[in-house]
Amino acid sequence: MKSKPRDKRSANGNGSDPKVQDLSRDVAVPGDHLTTNQGLRVADDQNSLKAGVRGPTLLEDFHFREKITHFDHERIPERVVHARGAAAHGYFQVFEPLTELSKAAIFRDPSKQTPVFVRFSTVAGSRGSADTPRDVRGFAVKFYTDDGVWDLVGNNIPVFFIQDAIKFPDLIHAVKPEPHNEIPQAASAHDTFWDFVSLTPESMHMLMWVMSDRALPRSFATMEGFGIHTFRLINAKGKSRFVKFHWKPVKGVHSLVWDESQKIAGKDADFQRRDLWESIERGDFPEWELGLQIVEERDEHKFDFDLLDPTKIIPEELVPVRRVGILVLNRNPDNYIAETEQVAFHPGHIVPGIDFSNDPLLQGRLFSYIDTQIKRVGPNFAQLPINRPTCPFSNNQRDAESQQLVHKGRVAYFPNSLGGGCPAQTPEGLAAFSSFAERMDGAKVRQRSPSFGDHFSQATLFWNSMSDWEKEHIAAAFSFELNMVETQTVRERVLNELLANVADELAEKVGMNIGIAVARRDPKGITPEAAEPPPKPKKGALKASAALSMDKVVSGIKGRKVAILTADGVDGKQAADLKAALAAEGALSEVIARFAGTVKTAAGKDLAVERAAPNAASVIYDAVFVPGGAESVEALLASPMAVQFVEEAYMHAKPVAAFGEGTQLLTAAKVKVPPETSRLSSEQGVVTAGGREFGAFAKAFINAIGRHRFFERQML
Repeated sequence: MKSKPRDKRSANGNGSDPKVQDLSRDVAVPGDHLTTNQGLRVADDQNSLKAGVRGPTLLEDFHFREKITHFDHERIPERVVHARGAAAHGYFQVFEPLTELSKAAIFRDPSKQTPVFVRFSTVAGSRGSADTPRDVRGFAVKFYTDDGVWDLVGNNIPVFFIQDAIKFPDLIHAVKPEPHNEIPQAASAHDTFWDFVSLTPESMHMLMWVMSDRALPRSFATMEGFGIHTFRLINAKGKSRFVKFHWKPVKGVHSLVWDESQKIAGKDADFQRRDLWESIERGDFPEWELGLQIVEERDEHKFDFDLLDPTKIIPEELVPVRRVGILVLNRNPDNYIAETEQVAFHPGHIVPGIDFSNDPLLQGRLFSYIDTQIKRVGPNFAQLPINRPTCPFSNNQRDAESQQLVHKGRVAYFPNSLGGGCPAQTPEGLAAFSSFAERMDGAKVRQRSPSFGDHFSQATLFWNSMSDWEKEHIAAAFSFELNMVETQTVRERVLNELLANVADELAEKVGMNIGIAVARRDPKGITPEAAEPPPKPKKGALKASAALSMDKVVSGIKGRKVAILTADGVDGKQAADLKAALAAEGALSEVIARFAGTVKTAAGKDLAVERAAPNAASVIYDAVFVPGGAESVEALLASPMAVQFVEEAYMHAKPVAAFGEGTQLLTAAKVKVPPETSRLSSEQGVVTAGGREFGAFAKAFINAIGRHRFFERQML
């Protein structure tokens, strides 16, 4: 349907001419047919043009290039996605030579520390949004290797929403604030996102991850990272193997909870960025181990999923993760704009020994990222200090904005004789890097490989792998999001065409919470609304994977933050002794009181107050301790703020502890404490004691903090 022009004028602007339309004032109205910008009707907007159903994406795909190029240039100068970020410098060091796997210099010498710059980010929000929305987190690593720059551009979730990059603009348009009112910011709980994913069943596995607490990391240092795509490693003999890249945090994987993350957004919008900065400043350097999942060429097709499908993982039970090196972040940027903002990542920045697979999402990113950086930072982005390789580089690229180098001489082309033939191509260059000689044979098609057709089995695997509390959180997340959706048909489609094909239990839980009954299945197990039935699991298929659950105990409390609630009359020795015990384990503690300055202890001494109560929210701490002292506890009991502090920490499943009279505040906050509070007790993260047992009490509290959360309290 053509839009109606609001004004028609003659060519010279005087009078009117019904044949002339003032396009500058025309209102764009969606037509009946999808077309290119030149008006050519589009037959397939779901698949890019490939050389064979599993082959590489072809550059001649004019529709894909037009669509992705326009998308890449829609925002300036802020990143379209991953706008809100934090970054740090550090190094990577391999544990042992990996020359049997790759000829990359970074994997050769265990004594060498390769410089890196790592940027973490949210995806959907703008630069001015908060750190803690329910969202994917970017995890991009720039290695300054002896062979050149290698960018491993990944996320904290190992899969993605879509299988083909041609759909990326649609995904981001759907999840971004709705264009008519720019609402909501940094949130997926709205109609356009759920409308899109409800019609895109390949998103189901990713949705399970995003609706889990993986989308609410406690800190950057306690989240995993993944390269997402399948890449290749090439050794010096030219042998190729497939590889998936993993980053495993040394501190373990820990999350926030949804209520907590919402409150942190208001109390400290820079919560995770601040944590990264302050951790490095005090010498608590974040660390991750690099893990590799290696698949031999001969085993490419042995799985019940396609290695090239970016919506699939390789379960660690099928291919164990081999930990091969350490990533350490030990220096904060000197300038946010010059480094964190101007850093330009590109998955096409690879080095000898690393190569691409034919993953269609990866293939599209190879074009999109460089186009985006040219638009955002300029064609000479690689010359900016934060992006510049540490090894020598020379070419005939000249001019354009932001040129950093002063090129001398008259020659800027090859071949040449006036410049002595330099810079020249060399046989050594071919020996150093050449793309893997994979044979291609296939017709040019816009078609998805049938091996990409299973959209639900790994979503079910994820659900089956969760603990009870994780399942409750996932169901609650889907319920929260869908209750924000206003369009009934979209909510019904998500419930009956997506969730019902993952697990009956999940669909029933969500259906009850959003007031929609799950559609009855026919004997074949197909809901009436479903477009197609999910494929039946193959015989002997993996039913659960322990590696997917976050319900693990990780020892150590380094970097955790503990609140100590006090008032005048507090037992200062208890407060000081616990602070010392926590510091010995690398944890932080802050004495909180009504006002900043000091409080008087029961012994008449001054105890420094590190944060005034109005500026101290329970959500920014990992645990809380209430020391004894009759006068102090009496004042705290009279403070609704103090009672709420403990009550909220307990509700968020955090460790809470009290000694002596301090247990009275726990009781007032509706914390379940043992009848006999004078004896040491540590039950489900509630630690109490009295008398002379403070040493054992502190040890028990530290052990409880090491558990991070006690979600079983919420299951009772």
